[in-house]
Amino acid sequence: METTIAKPDEDTLARLSETAREVLRLCAARGADQYEISLNEDRGLAVNVRMGEVETVERTRDRGVAVTVYFGQRKGSASTADLQPSSLVATVEQACAIARFTEADAAAGLADADRMATDFPDLDTWHPWNIDADGAVALALEAEAAGLAADKRIANSDGAAVNTGESVAVYANSHGFVGTERGTHHTLSCSLIAGTGDKMQRDYWYTNALAQDDLEPPNAVGRRAAERTLARLDPRPIRTGEYPVLFAPEMARSLVGHLLGAVSGGALYRRASFLLDSAGTKLFPDWFSLVEKPRLHRGLRSAAFDAEGVATTESALVRDGVLQRYVLGSYSARRLGLQSTGNAGGIHNLLATANAPGLDAMRRNMGRGMLVTELMGQGVNTITGDYSRGAAGFWIENGEIVHAVDEVTIAGNLRELFLSIEAAGADVDRRSHLLVGSLLLGRMTVAGEAGR
Repeated sequence: METTIAKPDEDTLARLSETAREVLRLCAARGADQYEISLNEDRGLAVNVRMGEVETVERTRDRGVAVTVYFGQRKGSASTADLQPSSLVATVEQACAIARFTEADAAAGLADADRMATDFPDLDTWHPWNIDADGAVALALEAEAAGLAADKRIANSDGAAVNTGESVAVYANSHGFVGTERGTHHTLSCSLIAGTGDKMQRDYWYTNALAQDDLEPPNAVGRRAAERTLARLDPRPIRTGEYPVLFAPEMARSLVGHLLGAVSGGALYRRASFLLDSAGTKLFPDWFSLVEKPRLHRGLRSAAFDAEGVATTESALVRDGVLQRYVLGSYSARRLGLQSTGNAGGIHNLLATANAPGLDAMRRNMGRGMLVTELMGQGVNTITGDYSRGAAGFWIENGEIVHAVDEVTIAGNLRELFLSIEAAGADVDRRSHLLVGSLLLGRMTVAGEAGR
C-alpha cells in the first residue's frame, strides 16, 4: 500500500511526487529488485554588504534527482538535474548499468519495509519569507551600521549578510513509500573588526531560524557582534597548565558533535572510532542525558522519516550518563548486525540535560580557568579520542573575566573529557539542531606560554 503525505503548495508537491512514481515505474520495467528515488527543489536569496556598500546579490534555484537501484545486492546510483522524460530514462538506465557491474554487498538494499513511516504530523518547518533583494540588503546594512556605530574602536567590517531559502523534497521507494518534506531557513549575520595594526581583532554574531519572526532584529545582531569584537581586544598570555574550561553554548555543541562522529555507523563498522562496542558503557556523569527529538515542533532538523523513509521516534542517545545506542542507517546497521535507528542522513534534534542556569552562573562558580568562545583546527583523533584544538576566549579569576586570551591550545582525551563535565547550562543555543547549553569541564590541559 502506498503511503503519501499532504503539505502546502500542492501543485509543486504533486508534480514532484508524480515524477517520483514515474521513475519508480521505469526502475521496475528494467528488472530492478529494489529501487529508491530522491528529488529536491531549492531556491534562495543571498546578499552581502560591506562598509555600507552592496557586494553581492545572488538568487539560486536548484533541483536534483538521485536514483538508486538494486539487482539482488548489487547497487547502482545515478543523478541528474533535468526532469525531462528522456533524461529520467537515461538516468535510470545509467544506474542499472552501474549495478550490473558492481560487486554484491550483503548489507546493501532498502531499509526494511516494516520500518517505513506511516504518520506525518505537521512539524511547523515551512515559513517562507516574502522579502526581495532590496529588503534583504536593507536589513544587512542596518545590522552592519549598528555594529559600526557601537564604538569608535570599530572602524572596519568583514560585512553583513542575509540568506533565505526554501526546500521541497520527495523520497520514494519500491516498498510503496512516497514521502514529502518542506523546509525554510533564514539567516542574518554580521562580522566586525576592531583595533589597528597587529592588534586588530575580529568577531561576529548571527541569528538563524526556520521562521523570519524568530530571527533577532538586525540592530541587535550588529550590536552583539560589536560587543564580542570589542571584548577580544588586548589579549594576554596565560601560563600552560591544567584548568577548568567553560565552553560557551555555541562551542559546547562541538563536543557533542565529536560524540556523534564516534558513534555513527560509518566510523563503527570501519573500526575507526574510540567508542567501538561502547553501547551500555558509562561515558558521562550520572545526571547527564542526550535525547533525540526528531518531531520537535519547529525544530531545525525535525522530520517524520529519515533519508530512507524509516519512521523517526524520540529516543535517548545517552541516559543517566550511559550510551544507549549508536546512530545508524540501514546499511551501517546491517554491517554491525544491528537495526537502523532512523538516522540515515544524520541525527535529528538532540537535547542535552541541564543542571545549571547558564554561562554567567557557571563562570562565577568555576573560580579560575578559561572560558572558550572560539575553536580552531580539526585536532580530534576519532580512533583514539585524543583532542587538541586551538582556542580563544577569556581568562577567569574569582569567577570574573579579567582579560581576553587567544592563540592557546586546549587538549585532553574525549573519554576523560566527557566524564569530567561538571555542569551543563540551560542557556541552549537554538541556532543548531544540537540543543546544548554551556558546558563546564573540570580539567583540561591549556597550553599557553611557559610563564606569565
